[in-house]
Amino acid sequence: QNKRCKIRTNMFTGIVEEMGTVVSLEERDDMTLWDGTSGKGTELTVKGNVVLDGAYLGCSICVNGVCLTATELKDDTFKVGLAPETLRRTYLGTLQEGDRVNLERASEIGGRNSGHFVQGHVDGVGQIIDRWTDEDSLFFKVKVDPSLLRYIVPKGFVAIDGTSLTVCEVDSRPEESWFTFMLVEYTQKKIIIPSKDVGGLLNIEVDVLGKYSESALAAIMPRIEELESKVKELERKISIYEENES
Repeated sequence: QNKRCKIRTNMFTGIVEEMGTVVSLEERDDMTLWDGTSGKGTELTVKGNVVLDGAYLGCSICVNGVCLTATELKDDTFKVGLAPETLRRTYLGTLQEGDRVNLERASEIGGRNSGHFVQGHVDGVGQIIDRWTDEDSLFFKVKVDPSLLRYIVPKGFVAIDGTSLTVCEVDSRPEESWFTFMLVEYTQKKIIIPSKDVGGLLNIEVDVLGKYSESALAAIMPRIEELESKVKELERKISIYEENES
């Protein structure tokens, strides 16, 4: 009987597998670099269970929406390094001992994807500006930079702290720049977001398909503009010709 090959990619689904606990966040000056010299760096240690099943040195683990590389593994903890770019783009640098974090292993090739394609490449940080309940649903309103909101659309996907969620409403006015999402009763008990109050920070990754679409459109726009210019010039010449003929 053939067994499904469990080859993992560096992509995630946004379906959080467990909530881990921060053991420590340390700034070190003895990190070994590629040439054997030492340098400064930030190291995060997390306690987990499910994500350590099948883990190996160098594997990818998503922590609060950030794809990180496991540098040390023990029975119930793992360590990852936080690059300067990671610290700039996310709020992981503010984590403290005892904080809960969303964890997910990289997805398997050929496996089900009940969320969406999450890279673990956080685009920026959003701030909770309101939250409320509607029967058993928990709603959040999040303010983000307009440069991110352009990729967030109603009923589209967004990854928030590594959780694949559906956008409810969007207000793209510059003075507003917010969107809302909601958590169903089951999800509320499986992720860390419900523990955050107004003012809390969230790691935001917009749907990569939106960025690819924009990039593809940007590549053909000059050709479209050139064609439109030629059509207008042709229309002008035809108009002149018709006037001369009349």
